[in-house]
Amino acid sequence: MAAAADIPNPSESAILHPNIHRARPPKAISAKGCYITLEDGRQIFEASAGPAVAAIGHGNQEVTEAVVAQMNQISYCFALNYANDCAEELAREVIASTNGDMARATIMSSGSEAVEAAMKLAVKFFVEKGLPSKTKFVARRGAFHGTTLGSMALTGKVSFRKPFEPLIKEDMVSFVSLPNMYRGILEGETAAAYVTRLADELDAEFERLGPENVCAFVAETVSGSALGCHPAPPGYFQAIRSVCDKHSALLILDEVFCGMGRSGSHHAWQQESVVPDIQTVAKGVAGGYVPISMLLAHRRIVDAIDRGSGLWNHGHTFSSHPVACAAGLAVQRIVRRDGLVENARRMGERLGRGLEAALVGHPHVGNVRGRGLMWAVEFVRNKETKEPFPPDDGVAARIRDVGMSSPWDICFHPGSGHEDGVSGDHVTIVPAYTITEDQVDLIVEKLTGVVVEVLGSF
Repeated sequence: MAAAADIPNPSESAILHPNIHRARPPKAISAKGCYITLEDGRQIFEASAGPAVAAIGHGNQEVTEAVVAQMNQISYCFALNYANDCAEELAREVIASTNGDMARATIMSSGSEAVEAAMKLAVKFFVEKGLPSKTKFVARRGAFHGTTLGSMALTGKVSFRKPFEPLIKEDMVSFVSLPNMYRGILEGETAAAYVTRLADELDAEFERLGPENVCAFVAETVSGSALGCHPAPPGYFQAIRSVCDKHSALLILDEVFCGMGRSGSHHAWQQESVVPDIQTVAKGVAGGYVPISMLLAHRRIVDAIDRGSGLWNHGHTFSSHPVACAAGLAVQRIVRRDGLVENARRMGERLGRGLEAALVGHPHVGNVRGRGLMWAVEFVRNKETKEPFPPDDGVAARIRDVGMSSPWDICFHPGSGHEDGVSGDHVTIVPAYTITEDQVDLIVEKLTGVVVEVLGSF
């Protein structure tokens, strides 16, 4: 029996929160549309949607009914022993959104799981091709791909990796530069020249590692909240695809954050004139109604396994969970029926224009960037030199905290460490696809007010 001292005080949280020194986050009581109601009665506008999760907003009755109907039919069956209609229909729905460019799906519970599965599938592909030495990966510095050991190995963000590096297999992953049109491009360098330089860097890294050892290059098509919504310059992914093809390596695109409509198209790679060999999606699949993620595989990956062992020896207890798939299927059908990807594109254009008009003149706003309905604002101490604020200033977290206080009552997702793994502050603005013009304008107005309160006037 537990000692009295081991039983949590009712006034303290029993959850091991990511930051146990920080006061317990405010408690959410209910949610509807773009608003979350707190225990003190305030309604917080979710400008971050999770981040980037609540794609169709909260409290959609159609999704609730689909989940209840599935639970009344069958709540769980183990995917190794049984198939279920919702999993099959969801896979067909998402594959159809690729216009047939992807062939099969594996359904899991989290983005980290999907990225780890993508790594395993890449290695498996080359084993089936009789090339078992191709086991190394190349990823991009600063990127975030997940918190399991495999996905963390791909993560180039120092603060996430460092405590756990002894658990990561040495030399499994190497890193190249992220395309960063704010900090990475040289003065006087054209976008085309920058793309060539980045492609040459990747090519040199393949040569250094030995092409016979590298199975895949892994990248977010548009970076997520960890780096603050960096879109690649035109032609970047076409150049990267050519380098991968030259060295017989796969292209894995992580669209856990930017996929499923967030970027203004069903899949962000559809705007890049490339098709990945393996893709991951998660946040927008079921819009946060249940945990779910997916791995999508190109036909040539499926064919290699089919012509070889026929075995994709991967799975989880909750793979193809019927209730999760029912929610995902309902969300995807709503997104398609209601034209929400197109709305995300149009409202994203309005949001980007509004943020740029309102904030680029502020002395501590270094950059406004994004694509579709995913935008970030980067804050700097010195605008001319792009010097970031000291990490101890906690600028992004302060903007989040002030935003969630009255009279603002709005949530922006804070990010830090994008400059060197430690320094660098930004917030991401990634609302629901259902957002209206008035709500977009409200976000711009409130963020401008919060920035002035935290960092001073123009």
